[in-house]
Amino acid sequence: MNILIADDERAIREGIKRTIRQLHPDYGVYLAASTEEAVQIIGEQRIDIVLTDILMPGMNGLEFMRISKRKYPYVKWVVISAHSEFSYAQEAVRLGARDYLLKPIGKSKLLALITSLVEEIEQDSEMSKDGERLKASLKYLREGVFQRLASGLDIGDLDTGPFIEQHHNFYLIMVQMDAGEKNVHLEHFVVDNILSELIERYGSGFVVSYDRQSLLGLVTLKEDFRIEALQEEAKGYIKRYVKVPFHMIHSGLNQDFKTVPELVMRMRQASVVQELEPLKGGGEKAIEVALQYIKEHYSQDISLEKVAAAVFLNPVYFSQLFKQKTGQGYKDYVIHLRLEQAKKLLLNPKLKLAEIAERIGYQDMRHFTQLFRKRFEITPTEYRQQQNINVL
Repeated sequence: MNILIADDERAIREGIKRTIRQLHPDYGVYLAASTEEAVQIIGEQRIDIVLTDILMPGMNGLEFMRISKRKYPYVKWVVISAHSEFSYAQEAVRLGARDYLLKPIGKSKLLALITSLVEEIEQDSEMSKDGERLKASLKYLREGVFQRLASGLDIGDLDTGPFIEQHHNFYLIMVQMDAGEKNVHLEHFVVDNILSELIERYGSGFVVSYDRQSLLGLVTLKEDFRIEALQEEAKGYIKRYVKVPFHMIHSGLNQDFKTVPELVMRMRQASVVQELEPLKGGGEKAIEVALQYIKEHYSQDISLEKVAAAVFLNPVYFSQLFKQKTGQGYKDYVIHLRLEQAKKLLLNPKLKLAEIAERIGYQDMRHFTQLFRKRFEITPTEYRQQQNINVL
């Protein structure tokens, strides 16, 4: 039994792992601190159960689950969160999550849930699993043949009959990401799932990886469906989830598979002279995610560089965009958020100043006091006196 725990808080990841290992030392437990790491693990290992936090760097846990379910339909999903909002739970259930756990997670509830999910998995018949493996093997073989064909490589005696039989009239659609030296493993995974889902909705076909930053889709459309509509819808989703510039181009209608290598070459050449798809709205979305991330992690070490990385933006660009969207510099925003929280904590007479400082992200109480006085022209102790708070 293999379980993946995706959460950017190390204490949560390690705590869940210890709890599971205490009862099931033979289980494989994999840890991911980001969605990108989770995507890589789920692609390399046969994962049975995924426990994912909602607020993850780059892409939230609900989006990760939504785009993964098509490719990994038999994985059991559990969402974990610090939020109790009904809308989160409702969306998690709609996407097929088996449960919704609130932090801090109780050990007994976690173990009971894992036991229940394992029983469900074991009840799945071996015949069903074998059939699924065979189907997957045939799928990968078919797509592997097409990938070699599209790359202009020799396919020897491999049969292209299944393609010709199923796709008498077909389009090719290519997405190329421009990320320089950046690893786009997560973005590649997202684009693959978006295109695959839309191709299935608009007709039939599949998506293959052409190279590290490019994907190629083969599609035969249903009657009255247009390739332009598929392309525009795909662009909309990709702009929403992918934070790097990209090209998208289609080949037009074709009937001859022998022309595929030439079509692909021409598409690649054409995309070079195309302008990159602008990330319209992408920056605004990134700042929304960043603000939520800061709200959840303000008590930790959250440098500008760390938050920029969480939303896949260059730190300099992120800093400019953050000030443009919020009207405040990043550092001032975090200080303001922390000190406003400090004012609330100061109303609790049981909390000492050192404890309050630590809770809002400052290890040095003197530094906290200086910041508080500079911001409010009064010390934390004087603020308490004004509020008639007597420390116990």
